[in-house]
Amino acid sequence: MEISDHIGALAAQGPMLTDAAHRAGPDAPVPSCPGWTVRDLLAHTGAVHRWARAQLRAGAGDEPLTPERRRGEFPAPADPDLTGWYLDGHRALVEALTHYAGHAPDLEAFTFLPGAPSALAFWARRQAHEAAVHRVDAELAAGGPATPLPPDFAADGVDELLNGFFARPGRFTTPVPRSIALQATDARCAHRVELTPDGARTAPGAGSADLRLTAPAHDLYLVLWNRADPRPAWIDGDAGALQAWREAARVVW
Repeated sequence: MEISDHIGALAAQGPMLTDAAHRAGPDAPVPSCPGWTVRDLLAHTGAVHRWARAQLRAGAGDEPLTPERRRGEFPAPADPDLTGWYLDGHRALVEALTHYAGHAPDLEAFTFLPGAPSALAFWARRQAHEAAVHRVDAELAAGGPATPLPPDFAADGVDELLNGFFARPGRFTTPVPRSIALQATDARCAHRVELTPDGARTAPGAGSADLRLTAPAHDLYLVLWNRADPRPAWIDGDAGALQAWREAARVVW
């Protein structure tokens, strides 16, 4: 996907998130994020959008904002201003990404996952999926189901999760090695993941594995992000490998 595609996805996902948050109400629990309410969800996502914009601005000459400084740097307001605050930060991020895409596509800025061709490409992609995953959370809090993602975008998110988050050394470990083959039925998305005591490794192509998971890309996206359980018909092999994934796949950044 191109930077413009990710910016467009981000622009679409933000209002969908707040629409679902409004239906759920600020005190509704978020089942996919235990311990969170919708208020916490909006506060988190709004702060992350502002942090991403700060990284772009730092690349343009402002003081860098490290991950350690991000937490607590963008406090959310009390209800009923929270939704507007989220949308203000979302809008400012979309505008910043659009500006730099047109005027400074080679902008240098902090990133925290491997593989992106540029800092701008990294932040556009990461924030598009940040908004998409948490839009799903808001819809689940409102009673669901989650609105399906376009297959190509979902496949892109699976790739980012496996070759970005899970590519960081030693982050996702299991005491007993397990392997999972993933195949989308509606997009170019095939990966083989090995979970080991030393970390996770991903290779292109499904190949042989302890567990084969075959499903539409949107459903793979939700299963791998621990936002949904797979249907039995999608699973072939050792279900224990999926449980190992559930225990290892805790994304914190």
